[in-house]
Amino acid sequence: MGESLNLLPASYGDFRREAERRLPRFLFDYYDGGAGAEVTLRRNTADWESVQLTQKVLCDASKMDCSVELFGETLAMPLILAPLGMGGMSSRRGEVQAKRAADSAGIPFCLSTVGVCPMEEVAAVSDKPFWFQLYMLKDRGVVQDILARAWDQGVRTLAFTIDLAVLGTRYRDIRNGMAGGLGPWGKLRAGPIDYALHPRWVLDVGLRGRPHGLGNVAKYVPGAGSGNVANFMLWMAGQFDPSVTWKDIEWLRTVWRGNLVLKGILDEQDARQAVAIGADGMIVSNHGGRQLDGVASTAAMLPRIADAVGSETTLLVDGGIRTGQDLVRALALGARAALIGRPWAFALGAGGEPALTRYLGLMKQDMKTALGLSGAINAKDVGRGVLLAP
Repeated sequence: MGESLNLLPASYGDFRREAERRLPRFLFDYYDGGAGAEVTLRRNTADWESVQLTQKVLCDASKMDCSVELFGETLAMPLILAPLGMGGMSSRRGEVQAKRAADSAGIPFCLSTVGVCPMEEVAAVSDKPFWFQLYMLKDRGVVQDILARAWDQGVRTLAFTIDLAVLGTRYRDIRNGMAGGLGPWGKLRAGPIDYALHPRWVLDVGLRGRPHGLGNVAKYVPGAGSGNVANFMLWMAGQFDPSVTWKDIEWLRTVWRGNLVLKGILDEQDARQAVAIGADGMIVSNHGGRQLDGVASTAAMLPRIADAVGSETTLLVDGGIRTGQDLVRALALGARAALIGRPWAFALGAGGEPALTRYLGLMKQDMKTALGLSGAINAKDVGRGVLLAP
């Protein structure tokens, strides 16, 4: 796994520390950081930890089942690899490695619009379907073309991000000169010393992992063929549309034939509006604490939103999920499954696909422990009864 780990990694923290050792500082900070003083970033993990499970004994834990049904698909556990901008920079062609690991684990992978690997490359990994994440771009013709391409590649579930009308203020990215946090280029403060300290990453990703553009939008970016990554950043910055309203989501519902999941719901009224326009599901999310610092954690908002619309839609959640116990907590608070972003980037950064496969295996085993000792046994049976009443 790496020279600095004398023992096998057993937790999220172990993978994160190894990724910090291997990745250039600007890239590690991009994955690890949040908005502002990172109050919400910290709340996301702390609030999951504060959700107390019950312990029940003599419940016959010999036949535990972590699987769940989601949009007509059986997941081996209630987990999806979340869309992550520039996730492909954590390891060589990282999104491809993540897709392979997700396939092996029996869970979906969701590719980001601003991923390194194009959807066509990810689709070539296997015939197992993957999810795709998209923003509302100013050029609606591009949006429609991307959706058509995704459909042709077998995508049937679209995670549409709705909480990026204004980009969050991310101090770590500003300090590193990361062009507003959109990617690891621009006026980077990383220099020869930082790269010299990470020769393995430079060789494996920097040199052998090319091209480093945003593969899903390359055909729309003027000058993309020149290999100038600044062209991608400038084009994307100009395409984010701050004028988006619910009317635009209504239009999207008419042009996308598959499952439509709105990512970025953190308010009960917004959740009701999402149901009203015909969304098939929603992700309770604060963008991993990377947008508006100081807002509530997803663990705090999930039960409120579940009480408001849980019987009318498919609820998912992200932000701060680190363990299999967290998956049980998420189910108990009303989610059908949870998404992880930073964990898969750090696992890949720590050791590529084998490390991510190990991390996912650890999560599943941890979930089995939580099920077996909380008395739920089957993921499908998890409800608020497994939680300690306040």
